[in-house]
Amino acid sequence: MDKLELQKTANEVRKSIVTAVHAAASGHPGGSLSSAELYTYLYFEELNIDPKDPKKPDRDRFVLSKGHTAPGYYSVLAERGFFPKEDLKTLRHLGSYLQGHPDMKHIPGVDMSSGSLGQGISAAVGMALSAKLFGDDFRVYTLLGDGEIEEGQVWEASMLAGFRKLDNLVVIVDNNNLQIDGPIDEVNSPYPIDKKFEAFNFHVINVADGNDFDQLKAAFDEARSVKGMPTAIIMKTVKGKGVSFMENQVGWHGKAPNDEQYEQAMAELEKAGEALCQK
Repeated sequence: MDKLELQKTANEVRKSIVTAVHAAASGHPGGSLSSAELYTYLYFEELNIDPKDPKKPDRDRFVLSKGHTAPGYYSVLAERGFFPKEDLKTLRHLGSYLQGHPDMKHIPGVDMSSGSLGQGISAAVGMALSAKLFGDDFRVYTLLGDGEIEEGQVWEASMLAGFRKLDNLVVIVDNNNLQIDGPIDEVNSPYPIDKKFEAFNFHVINVADGNDFDQLKAAFDEARSVKGMPTAIIMKTVKGKGVSFMENQVGWHGKAPNDEQYEQAMAELEKAGEALCQK
């Protein structure tokens, strides 16, 4: 898929995020929107996966450690063909398989149930270690929030990953600088993030714009070349990216748009999609 097609796909993912959260009248749009390019690049370029065979043994694994951004995760899974896009409108509804956090037992394509912050990376490290022990060649990817890395368990898992030289592991940090209570550097600063991962024996790649596909491609290509140590990709992004009134606004961390806001958001995304089609 070329860059323009990836951009169009990410825009469709954003529309699905806004639609799902609006239909649920609850959820987390901010961090889902900031990760839209990352989700799109992983599921349309990077990962060895097959929507027709979600459990194939040699598939690459993905763990959404910041599980509350499930609307973004579900949207890209639906876009990739794991389940019908129409089902996104059932997000968080009673009886829906699309719960507020990922559920590996009921959602095709989900490799790990997650939601309790800090724990997803531990599962990912376990998967990567298992692959090494059993001689499997799949790769493991996990996405963390920058507020999430204030959790101690993140660093216990990172210590083991570095010690065991898990070069089949890629840890991605969505550094949009906002968590539920405000800017991360005002709540409990994890900066400098890159130096911390380096101290745990990670190869670190800083991405200046994690909403840019060229920069994401360069980062993941570099990660594949790394031997003898895990990789951490720290990508700067814009919380709420793509919806003007949500961008860089902490209030949109975990709030659904009302009908009027939904219409405005969808109009902006439609306009963005039309602009891409004219390129």
